[in-house]
Amino acid sequence: MKRFGLIGKKLGHSFSPQIHAMLGDYEYRLYELESEDMIADFIKNERLDGFNVTIPYKQAIIPHLDVLSDAAREIGAVNAVYRNAAGQLCGDNTDAYGFSYTLKRSGADIRGKNVLVIGNGGASKAVCHALRQAGAEVCVLLHKDNNPEGIKPYLESDIIVNTTPVGMYPNNGAMPLDVRGFKKCGYVFDVIFNPAKTALMLAAKKLGIPCTNGLAMLVAQAKRASELFTGVPKDDAETEKIIKAIEKKEETISLIGMPGSGKTTVGKILAERTGKAFADTDDMIAEKGRTPAEIITEDGESAFRRIEAEAVAEAGKRCGSVTATGGGVVTVEENYDSLAQNGRIVFINRDVERLARDGRPLSAGDGAIKRLFEVRLPLYRRFADIEADGNAAPDEVADMIIKELEK
Repeated sequence: MKRFGLIGKKLGHSFSPQIHAMLGDYEYRLYELESEDMIADFIKNERLDGFNVTIPYKQAIIPHLDVLSDAAREIGAVNAVYRNAAGQLCGDNTDAYGFSYTLKRSGADIRGKNVLVIGNGGASKAVCHALRQAGAEVCVLLHKDNNPEGIKPYLESDIIVNTTPVGMYPNNGAMPLDVRGFKKCGYVFDVIFNPAKTALMLAAKKLGIPCTNGLAMLVAQAKRASELFTGVPKDDAETEKIIKAIEKKEETISLIGMPGSGKTTVGKILAERTGKAFADTDDMIAEKGRTPAEIITEDGESAFRRIEAEAVAEAGKRCGSVTATGGGVVTVEENYDSLAQNGRIVFINRDVERLARDGRPLSAGDGAIKRLFEVRLPLYRRFADIEADGNAAPDEVADMIIKELEK
């Protein structure tokens, strides 16, 4: 069996092994290299049939190669290495192919548009190459110029592309720039694929600006790399099939709703039926020593909301899970981005009369739960992508949610 892999500095949450498992019958492993000084020994000792290259070695790999493709030479970065019939190490750049595929798939109008590319690393060079081939006018924002004064010349940009790792897992929530100042921006691309919706993308969506993440680019470049590795051509339909499979597998389902609406029970059923991990933010909080009820009783609701937001942020980073949240999670605006970044939010709407109240201090007292519901209902609906009737049996509610997710 042929052996391939991926080299980079931090690869813990790479999707590449599962993509290549769907692309061909060969071994594909991750190889973390602490520094570029390790590249030569890696090539000598591993003797792979080929490998991909990611941050930060797309340029550092070049001196170790025997042959460069025209694209790799023009771009000045390599992300795919394979051995030719003579045993030489050949370097190519499939990132440009991947981003060209993303452009076509997005339907964004590129020709003649002013495009601001954030960053000037290996990914940036490939993206700029693809954009220029598509007829765009390209400007690159360097790190030293990424400040309020430095971005002024670019505020009229029609399209923004982030090629930096800013906002990538585990540093979710960071943004390379504030998109609100770009009044003409009509599309945002982010080459990051984890999280599925970066902070930059979420900010764009709130402004009504369409956006696309880096998953299609990742899969398309992997498909092209697989063709180089194996010599076997593959159809674009296979690329689309893999994109959809990864989106489904890695999507997080976050459950919101009133205290006692059955989020935990339904969530566990959903997790079992979808093959996803399960998390409950209340349990995550309790694992640190005190239950939510104890914190609210002893320290007050405001103190609890700060602790809860930390748990929600931690849970929201996880891909491929089902997360049950506390009833008041929607009262803190920042929780929306945490829950939305990797999937969809489901509101389980159960009649007030059917809500469980034991051990829930904010639901205690005559009429309290009804007043809570009236206040929170618009918040639940503003957060939610899907609203599910929570009055049926838990397994029936889970089935309804799965049907909505598959539409």
